[in-house]
Amino acid sequence: MKIGIIREEKQPADKRVAFTPEQCRQLKETFPGMEIVVQPSPWRCYKDEEYQAQGISLHENITDCDVLFGIKEVPKEKLMEEKQYFFFSHTIKKQAHNKTLLQGIVMKNITMTDYECLTYTNEARVLGFGRYAGIVGTYNAFLAYGKRNNLFSLPPANQLQHYKPDIENELKNIKLPAIKIVLTGGGRVASGAIEILDFMKIRKATPQDFLTQDFSEPVYTQLNPEDYYTLNGKHEFDIHYLHHHPQQFKSDFVKYTKVADVFISCHFWDNRADKLFTKEDAKASDFKIKVIADITCDINGSVPTTIRSSKIESPIYGYNPQNEMEEEPFKEDVITVMAVDNLPCELPRDSSNDFGKDLFDKVMPHLLGDDTDKMIERATICKAGKLMPAFEYLEDYIA
Repeated sequence: MKIGIIREEKQPADKRVAFTPEQCRQLKETFPGMEIVVQPSPWRCYKDEEYQAQGISLHENITDCDVLFGIKEVPKEKLMEEKQYFFFSHTIKKQAHNKTLLQGIVMKNITMTDYECLTYTNEARVLGFGRYAGIVGTYNAFLAYGKRNNLFSLPPANQLQHYKPDIENELKNIKLPAIKIVLTGGGRVASGAIEILDFMKIRKATPQDFLTQDFSEPVYTQLNPEDYYTLNGKHEFDIHYLHHHPQQFKSDFVKYTKVADVFISCHFWDNRADKLFTKEDAKASDFKIKVIADITCDINGSVPTTIRSSKIESPIYGYNPQNEMEEEPFKEDVITVMAVDNLPCELPRDSSNDFGKDLFDKVMPHLLGDDTDKMIERATICKAGKLMPAFEYLEDYIA
């Protein structure tokens, strides 16, 4: 098998990569007979020379490769016919902006395997950049909080080299007042966020204590869906039923907005589900949250103050709940919003290294040998241009 590491062409260009130079060398050593070539890139976080130093060839023309690995969506015009691709396609929710991408994939008889769909038999995801999204998003939450309240100043995360020790060195010296931080989610993103909160020695409170008690130190609470969703207003809860019938649940997250100062959003949201709160809720005089780090970044989604995504170079904007418009981020009457949609890119080498390790250890053996549990098949949206049975619901999307 010949593998190609493609250049990221979607603009603005992503600096991350599926495999680091050292991981490419290890792949060749682990799987004899494998060939790997890398398409040159001026913006990749690992330089072309670093791949060459590990004995990996660089080639602009990679049409002779069997499998092509990228990170972000490949522009439609760059797709190569009849290849197998691995990347995040962002099509499985029928995202409008990627409709033409999936149409192109089908038209060119491509086999498309989506990282987001790689799962174990228990449906748990295999890969993701979520941990680093949580780490950087939470760092940015404190960057925004410090600026808003003139308490401290943190450098942007993309100006730092690494999570450890650089981000930790910046955070260990800041002092927080007795604020309350509410965090939603329980997956990789939330785990990354909690790494930061625990490193800062911020006390964890139960949801009930968070709602009912005052504290003399900063605290956070972690909410799972049962803490803010009810089944038609009843306090019965079944997580499996929620996954299959999210439209039948109602959010009562608004009770946390009356006591929290900062909201860090790390949950997965199904667009059939109730929003956590409404724009009308945000207008209320007792809506206390003034800083929202929306790491989920669903535009006009579960966090309705997220009216657009923000960029690494300018991660913060203001949302005025009264007129529902964007304004300067640090005015008293606005909510300060951080909604960067590619947070792991702020630490591209760290996040690429962790992602490539998981791809190497957990996916490549299935691709190159034993896939008896059909991990690759479950993640393949279409094969040779034909939608796989699990993804036939996308027929109307690409029609």
